[in-house]
Amino acid sequence: MTSTGWYLRRLSRMGPAEVVGRAGDVWRRRRWRSVAGEPVAPRWLADRSFATVPGLVDAVPADARLRLLATADELLAGRAEYFGVARTDLVDPDWSHDPKTGRGAPPSAYAFDIAYRSEDTVGDVKQLWEPSRHQHLTVLAAAYALTGEQRYAVRVGEHLRSWWAANPPLRGVHWVSGIELGIRLLSWVWTRRLLDGWPGAPALFEDNPVAGHQIRHHQRWLAAFGSRGSSANNHVIAEAAGQLAASAAFGWFPESAGWGVAALRTLDDQLRRNTFGSGLNRELATEYHGLVLELGLAGALEAHAAGITVPQTTWLVLTRMCDALAAIVDGTLRPPRQGDADDGHGLVLDGAGTHRWGSLLATGAALFGARDWWPAVPGTDVRTPLLTALGTAAGTTAGTTAGRTLGTGVPVAFARPAVRPTHLPDAGLTVLRSRTTGGGEIWCRCDGGPHGFLSIAAHAHADALSLEVRHDGVDVLADPGTYCYHGEPEWRRYFRSTLGHNTLELHGRDQSVSGGPFLWTRHATTGVLAAEAGRWQAEHDGYAPDVHRRTVELSGQLLRIVDEVSAAVPGRLAFHLGPTVTVALHGHTARLDWPTGGAVLALPAELTWRAHHGQQDPPLGWYSPGFGVRVPATTLVGTGTVRAPLTTLLRFDG
Repeated sequence: MTSTGWYLRRLSRMGPAEVVGRAGDVWRRRRWRSVAGEPVAPRWLADRSFATVPGLVDAVPADARLRLLATADELLAGRAEYFGVARTDLVDPDWSHDPKTGRGAPPSAYAFDIAYRSEDTVGDVKQLWEPSRHQHLTVLAAAYALTGEQRYAVRVGEHLRSWWAANPPLRGVHWVSGIELGIRLLSWVWTRRLLDGWPGAPALFEDNPVAGHQIRHHQRWLAAFGSRGSSANNHVIAEAAGQLAASAAFGWFPESAGWGVAALRTLDDQLRRNTFGSGLNRELATEYHGLVLELGLAGALEAHAAGITVPQTTWLVLTRMCDALAAIVDGTLRPPRQGDADDGHGLVLDGAGTHRWGSLLATGAALFGARDWWPAVPGTDVRTPLLTALGTAAGTTAGTTAGRTLGTGVPVAFARPAVRPTHLPDAGLTVLRSRTTGGGEIWCRCDGGPHGFLSIAAHAHADALSLEVRHDGVDVLADPGTYCYHGEPEWRRYFRSTLGHNTLELHGRDQSVSGGPFLWTRHATTGVLAAEAGRWQAEHDGYAPDVHRRTVELSGQLLRIVDEVSAAVPGRLAFHLGPTVTVALHGHTARLDWPTGGAVLALPAELTWRAHHGQQDPPLGWYSPGFGVRVPATTLVGTGTVRAPLTTLLRFDG
């Protein structure tokens, strides 16, 4: 259970308006207990049509089609994997059972009474929530749209009826969090669209009182309990995008128009609030950049397809987000592994094996146009042609003041970068790039940005001045990742700790002070002093009055790192190696090798160096390739008193 101390720390990060708003939420939750038993009698309009999009799947490439159908067939067989847990029970799933812990959430409890953060009460809530986002149903529905084979559509219908029966409004763990409701609405909109032509689709959706009851109460919930204040991060984007999409596509209720107006206003406002001017998401957690971009595109395009005028500022932010993503990816189109990552997607229309970031860049190029400096996207996907078809569904809008339009016909009237940015100053993110003599790409991400977003910085890590270094896409100096949120507090602390990143820890503590798994009560302040071709320098005050300054220089195949501290203090300098890197440590020299290359790491001789690999007590030497999964990797830790500048040299083989 969450402690009283946590509630006090959380309260301390709220402003007066947020406190008042949350008090109102408490009152509404008490009053809404009666909704949980409300009979299935939706208040809906006589016209419950659903707008179709002609030729929706005509442009899907053959290889993307094959990937999607292979994944859909696995789902039909009841097989899928969520956060490292293989499921074989998805023919007829128990929506409240967690196969990871063997526990089950109380299926009929009033949603707001459930201690969903408690693994003892519900199991691993992420294992419950993820299948109930119904993104596997959009894959099955897409398989029907591509083949016309009714077996895919029949399974979708079975799962939706099963879920609706097991999860009536306000009952159970799936009604606790707004992000889940918002993403689920997006899935339902696309499921209905992709099932168009199946004779059973109207009976499943627009002629089904149970479906209407669920869709209406999802939207009523979002209108009443939206994220606010210090929690208005990616969650509020999901809530607004889902509400907007549902009100546009399922405009079957007297409240639909009002819900849509409010949701569009919120989406536009919160996209701007959640995004730096450079285009990077303010949470500085790269996977949430992808999530917010997917959500924003899905919500805005749904409104556009319904003939609703989407503000120019919304398209501006989404375009800048695409440009920022293109700017920071490495040669394999992988972005940084910065901050939290839980593998969340806003809209899933592709099969396993589709390159997520390549797909997003392809969608951005189709809608907004790729700049000359954008990296080429070699793969294919299903989502890009489907979103493009949706974008053109409403026809061309009014002319533009700048003579440039999106692929959707929506006007674009702002300048975009003429060359690839290497430093995004508002986000404090710098990417240094060079080539070895053999032509391999060296990619180095330097972190000199804010600790996180809003007063709680929920998805931040204590990683000021940390580095990531890759060679042709291989993690050499790696960001270890996230691994978990709830249930394993020691591992949660490790993966977001200062020692868990490629930076310098002083005084045996983190640079920023944690107040809980999604709460920071003190944030280190970082400032970039120099960001130029091949050189970066920044400092932070997380150990005030001591100041840590780091200088990084990349020239050819040599990376030079210099760490300075304003006073002699005890410290630990960590370098986390990628999981494919083997190491031979001799004194303060480490030979690094991986299947496609190698390097020599000359470590500061002033420190005593040890290699740690898969250590559990305390955790050290781990890499999380995805949420819920961790694998052993080597971490080199140098311990001692930091006096003179510490110099580290990483020299790549030719």
